[in-house]
Amino acid sequence: MMTPEEFSKARGGPWKNIHIRALGDALGAEVEAGELRRITDAQFLEIRRAWLEHHVLRFRGLDFSDDDLVAFSRRFGDYQPSTPNPHPAARSDLPGSPSAPRIRQAPRDPRYPQVSVVSNIIDGGVALGTLGDGELVWHSDQSSFEAPPSATLLYAIEVPPGQGRTGFLNAHLACEMLPADLRRGIEGRRLKHDDSMDSSGYLRPGHAPVTDVRVSPGRYHPIICNHPETGRESLFLGRRPFAYIEGLDVAESEDLLNALWAHLDQPQFVWRQEWERGDLIIWDNRSVMHQREAFDPNARRLMHRVMIKGSRPVHLGGSAHRLRAGSI
Repeated sequence: MMTPEEFSKARGGPWKNIHIRALGDALGAEVEAGELRRITDAQFLEIRRAWLEHHVLRFRGLDFSDDDLVAFSRRFGDYQPSTPNPHPAARSDLPGSPSAPRIRQAPRDPRYPQVSVVSNIIDGGVALGTLGDGELVWHSDQSSFEAPPSATLLYAIEVPPGQGRTGFLNAHLACEMLPADLRRGIEGRRLKHDDSMDSSGYLRPGHAPVTDVRVSPGRYHPIICNHPETGRESLFLGRRPFAYIEGLDVAESEDLLNALWAHLDQPQFVWRQEWERGDLIIWDNRSVMHQREAFDPNARRLMHRVMIKGSRPVHLGGSAHRLRAGSI
């Protein structure tokens, strides 16, 4: 972990131990650091700084095992447990689902509790992973948790060429470019992040459909948060469905959220990843939202994912350390 003061001092300095190539105007960089299994501490310090500066890093052409993925991810911190929904075809609790699905969910590998499998592949009646092949809406991982993850690492084992792009959105930049009236409308307010549905639009097991966003399950977080390592302010909106701004009438909350999401939905804040086999992406869940495009259900896509523990989102208000001009 860096402090905002340490980051401010290091930011913009030369890269002595790694090579960096920016991928988008808003965010994203590709890193070359040699053999990631044997990176030095000096290389990792620069990788971490690059991650804080560019928010999303890509490493290309890897041949990682789960041992390698877990070892590399551990450098960013302790892993955050993740229990994603089973594949929809393996569930019996969804409306219209058979009482005894013909598809069963593959168990997690007990050797690697850190790793969750994201895949649409069904082999021999067994779903290898979760989240299927549909679109995943803009979201931050586990935003309905008290302490959402700080980082997510996603490694591509099998991907369909030209399909299933992942979009990343710079929530720092979106916050800095808020219209003044919209900023005033959310200043000091908290947002409830719905816990009933996942980013693919499926109800989580044990949850009832939401009928009133004011009493639905979820945790409240400040709409504007400060990054714990850089101090920069960021919009923290989680995902749009069933969100609710504390203390407002539902109609007022909906109008304000619609305005916020209309502001977010601008290409100037976004970079999209075109996946290749062997890509490893790590994004900062505290400053980035992400989304996945739907892809051909007959295509095969297999990813392994690790999340890293984070801290409770906070807003420091006027005492915040802010980095604005010239940053991405």
